[in-house]
Amino acid sequence: MKLRSIFNYFSNDLAIDLGTANTLVYAKGRGVVVSEPSIVAINKITHQVEAVGKEAKEMIGRTPGNIVAIRPMKDGVIADFEVTEKMLQHFIRRAHNGKSWVSPRVVIGVPGEITQVELRAVEDAAYRARAAEVYLVEEAMAAAIGAGLPITEPYGNMIVDIGGGTTDIAVISLSGIVYSRAVRVAGNELDEAIAQFIKRKYNLLIGERTAEQVKIELGSAYRLEERLTMEIRGRDLIEGIPKTITISDEEVREAMAEPIATIVNAVRVALERTPPELSADIADRGIVLTGGGALLKGLDKLLMKETRVPVTLAENPLSSVVLGTSKMLGDFELLKRVSLGGAYAKHMIAN
Repeated sequence: MKLRSIFNYFSNDLAIDLGTANTLVYAKGRGVVVSEPSIVAINKITHQVEAVGKEAKEMIGRTPGNIVAIRPMKDGVIADFEVTEKMLQHFIRRAHNGKSWVSPRVVIGVPGEITQVELRAVEDAAYRARAAEVYLVEEAMAAAIGAGLPITEPYGNMIVDIGGGTTDIAVISLSGIVYSRAVRVAGNELDEAIAQFIKRKYNLLIGERTAEQVKIELGSAYRLEERLTMEIRGRDLIEGIPKTITISDEEVREAMAEPIATIVNAVRVALERTPPELSADIADRGIVLTGGGALLKGLDKLLMKETRVPVTLAENPLSSVVLGTSKMLGDFELLKRVSLGGAYAKHMIAN
């Protein structure tokens, strides 16, 4: 029987929500120790990492020619392997207070419709970032556990996890996923839709940080009781000079209508394809929303109107996935039941 390296005994096991927009890391016994944007600033000349997370996000749109701010995750999967590896190394070191020799066991949440190639890329990146063992779990399952749903019971539980790159929808019963679908439309698509709308209507070019701020402050999926407005600044595409305009929540709702409709339609399809007995459970127990996109004003009301099913917001939607994966660190039997089979088996080491 092989023993884990002596260094592993000094390591805290980690749960990671490796998201398109944000990465969260939970250290066993200490809680969430990292919550940072999934962004890395790289020096193109030296190939060195200049900044990671919040510091790198501040650089977006403001870097000199030799530095580029990269989002290594796209639609919930790895788009740039080397940069993802560097980002994971940085966050794992941060979780262990700067120690570079530690080798933790890691549980990572991944999108539901991830391919075997993409699974392998996530797994390999974690191993190259000095993980001792890697376990991969579907984000929807992790979010359901983190939201406190009774997934082990013989009842239908429906979760809709709206992240930065994907919306994961799942119907869960008896610790298994009965129906799962990942739509690659989520928070980033909403930001892009806002930027394109302002560009078409006002001939104003805005950056992704401004578009995200507009979404947070004015974004809604359902008519608001009180009208909201906001001043935004950008570059006039005709005159080429800075310009300020005022937009309203109604315009932002119009801008986001198409991606929101895609998410709503995916939920309707999930309900249509759920077995009748589980559909009855969902009609009683409702749909639970998690993820940053769940915080969009009025989204629960819109989904209730379109599906005629109760919709509730998870207690801590931004942390549901990482909290779910963290619970598996202390429950190996649950982890074995819900892990993506075969994806983590290669490097299993006995305790």
